[in-house]
Amino acid sequence: MTTRSGPAPRALSACAPWVRTRLRTAPGAASALAALVLLTAFLAAGFPRAVDAYETDGLRDAVTSTTPRRSVLELSTPPPGLEHPRAVREDALRATQLAGTYRESLRKLPEPVRADAHESSYGVRTAQPIAAADPGLPRPYGLDPQFTYATPSALTGHSTLRAGRWPAVRGEVTAATAEVEAAVTEETAAALKLRPGSAVTVPKQNGASLTVRVTAVVAPLRPENSYWSAEQLLRTPSLVAKPTKETPRYYWTAAFLLPQDAGPVLLATTGEPELYWRFAPDATRLTGLDVPRLRSAIASLEGGPELLGLRDVAGPTATLTTDLDGVLAGYGATRSAIGPVVTVAAVGTGAVAAVVLLMTGGLIGARRHTELALLRSRGGSLRGIGRRLFAETAVTVVPAAALGLLLAVTVVGGARLWPAVIGAAGVAALVCVALPLRTTLSHITPMLHGDRDDVMNARPSRRRTVGELTLLVLAVGAVVALRRRGTGDGGTGSGAAGGTDWLVSSAPVLAGLIAALVLVRLYPLPLRLASRAASRTRGAVGFLSLARAGRSSADGTLPLLALLIALTTAAFGGSVIAGVAQARDDAAVLATGADARIGGLGDTAPLPDRLLRSVRDATGVRDVAPVQIEYGVPLPPDPNGFEDAKGTTLIGVDPTTYARLAGRTGLGEFRPDRLKATGPAAPEGAVPSEDRVLTAIASPSVAARLGDRPRDIQSLAGDFKVRVVGTASRTPAVDDTDFLVVDAASLTQRHTTTLLVTGDPLDAGELRALAHREGKDFTVQLRSETREAFVDTPLQSGAERIYGFAVAAGAGYALLAVGLSLLRTAPERTTLLARLRTMGLTTRQGRRLLGLEAMPQALLAAVGGLLVGWATIALLAPGIDLAGLALAGAPGSGALTAARLRADPWSLTLPALGVVVLTALAAGAQAWWASRRGTITELRAGDPR
Repeated sequence: MTTRSGPAPRALSACAPWVRTRLRTAPGAASALAALVLLTAFLAAGFPRAVDAYETDGLRDAVTSTTPRRSVLELSTPPPGLEHPRAVREDALRATQLAGTYRESLRKLPEPVRADAHESSYGVRTAQPIAAADPGLPRPYGLDPQFTYATPSALTGHSTLRAGRWPAVRGEVTAATAEVEAAVTEETAAALKLRPGSAVTVPKQNGASLTVRVTAVVAPLRPENSYWSAEQLLRTPSLVAKPTKETPRYYWTAAFLLPQDAGPVLLATTGEPELYWRFAPDATRLTGLDVPRLRSAIASLEGGPELLGLRDVAGPTATLTTDLDGVLAGYGATRSAIGPVVTVAAVGTGAVAAVVLLMTGGLIGARRHTELALLRSRGGSLRGIGRRLFAETAVTVVPAAALGLLLAVTVVGGARLWPAVIGAAGVAALVCVALPLRTTLSHITPMLHGDRDDVMNARPSRRRTVGELTLLVLAVGAVVALRRRGTGDGGTGSGAAGGTDWLVSSAPVLAGLIAALVLVRLYPLPLRLASRAASRTRGAVGFLSLARAGRSSADGTLPLLALLIALTTAAFGGSVIAGVAQARDDAAVLATGADARIGGLGDTAPLPDRLLRSVRDATGVRDVAPVQIEYGVPLPPDPNGFEDAKGTTLIGVDPTTYARLAGRTGLGEFRPDRLKATGPAAPEGAVPSEDRVLTAIASPSVAARLGDRPRDIQSLAGDFKVRVVGTASRTPAVDDTDFLVVDAASLTQRHTTTLLVTGDPLDAGELRALAHREGKDFTVQLRSETREAFVDTPLQSGAERIYGFAVAAGAGYALLAVGLSLLRTAPERTTLLARLRTMGLTTRQGRRLLGLEAMPQALLAAVGGLLVGWATIALLAPGIDLAGLALAGAPGSGALTAARLRADPWSLTLPALGVVVLTALAAGAQAWWASRRGTITELRAGDPR
């Protein structure tokens, strides 16, 4: 008998791989866990990227939206001194030398300072304007116009020729050249009555003269950009007031644009020529993380090592000036105010998400408790069970977290990658570790039957007590720190490393955590009282529902914790959003004083009476308050003889209409009869009687200065005595904190300077047409338009979007927590309902039973969340200023110095009611589903349920 030789057959596998078997057995649970992890990882990865993105957009907007005069970096130096030969001095002012210095300076700019080469320029200019005595030039007040002469680079590339020909040099221009050509802009030509062929005589230092002949009239391309706006005089002439103590007299000042190689001719003039190189900042590649380096680089350019490097190129006396550091300081202040407030919402949402993930792991572990107990009883080790759980969890969770990270990177671009990776990895690690660990630890000691863990009979252990006290200390410390330091002292915002005080930002979360622990301890007391009362009633449903609620697991802290944190975060976030809106409304009211404000420049030009009549008849106008405003009215000296140089603002009003306006706006309400003067009235223009005393409503500072007795006031509106009869911190007419309100009819020089209009809706076009018909300088300012100006910065809008998403995500996780808490005990309740139906329980009674059973914990969470949310806002409000998030330095926001957080009733009550309604709907849906299933199916013999 022959035997076949060959390799021995491999042993057949005893069983299928564990992970594959588990995933095939429960694909629904695995898919739900993967979806939850994907969503959470996406949020965790997207939040830091969104913060980076809006901070970067805010920085770029801050640099590009400011005036070029502030943002441009200007390097300047005087020409070589008289100790140098004339040829050397002239060569330094020629285009070739200036261009070489420009290129070298560009290369020496330190990172991250970058220049926009297209909008940058260089050349020679006269630092002092030179008066021109030529006939034919306009002289509004008999004063000669003064001109600045400059040789800007690339003039033909930044302007369009409208008339004449481009200026050019004829031969080599030196200091002795007698005539040069120049161009002027359209605005300069129109204001100074210049055209091609016009000439201006410029005196020289040696007594000779230089003729500057206009050969071109040009129109600037992109006049709002840095090339033309860094020095607006190059494109726009201006009327300048001559310093005098008498009536101001004005003269024209403008600029002539010479060819680039004409710079040497300016050496002989009296205009003190200087060389300049203007670098327009390029913000396209700046990020929010560049702010510290950018500020350091600018400081070094202004007076540090980098300036020495530029002096090696431009000359030993070169200086660099810019106000870009002030722009960055304003941006940093706004980001510091916004960042911590956003972090509070992020921490709250993250805490709710973490609790929901732990609840999900607890639900999965509870569903598999019997299976794992069987493995443990048959010799399974804790380490082996833990490895298997970790493997099957990681197979589901890690790809889901990676996909969430990919989605976050795809959706939110232009930000750092590593914070997003850390966020997604943290979510994956939490689920992969918490689920196996929590499930495995419950099987350390094999038990046939465990003791009942009812909430009514639970006794907290010493470890739990110590842990709760530790959390209480942390929560108290966080609240105290936030009240004392505020959110504005946390650093430079959430985007800066180490700039966020996480203890302060977690104060609402810690408050919710402490409240949850306290409520869990107090929960049995009202439940016992309600059970005793229900036991005396005739119906069984109420008693059964309370008994079932009392037999719920004492391990129900997680659902309650999730609900309380979510409700606290929602109340806090809703109050922040409501506070931001209220702060913007208040700032808009302070800036306008009414629904619309009509006046001239500086509220000083008199308005005609027919404008008042026509505005009253305009569409939507309900009331018009005419006001006379005079700034800088001197106050009498105090008892110590000290005189206030600033003075105060005198406001003459019609008491009736102005009192109505003050009542509507809530700014300094008063009774109209309080502004009733004493003594005989004087006709307009006449000298008032010495017995005539005007009563006034004053600001606290002015009232303290004037006292309670009549004082003399001298103003353009007349000389009179005034006695303060009331104080107000604000008034609609002005946003100043120093003012004096009197009856305009008592003034001897009366004229209306401002109209404060009330109405809804107002026709802005009609009001502007009425104002411009009476005077082109009259302006109309609407409160609604002012309100819209407070939300136009990317830093504000980005922070608001993130805050809204954070609150919405927290609410979604709270709803999920309610569903998970009901889903965990759903099989037990379904079986109970089936058993009770065999005893005669009707379908309606069954629905009532499940609904009433779920209500105690829902009511506890709703009432506790409402109280905790209100208490948290009350405790933290003194440390939170919403002015940075609401206003962010918008025009007209200076009058509102602070915007405090206040509890919003809707934000407190709506989420709490939503929890109760959702719980009732979920319980009703479960009862309806259970009634559709057969009783025999639920009561199979041998079913451990």
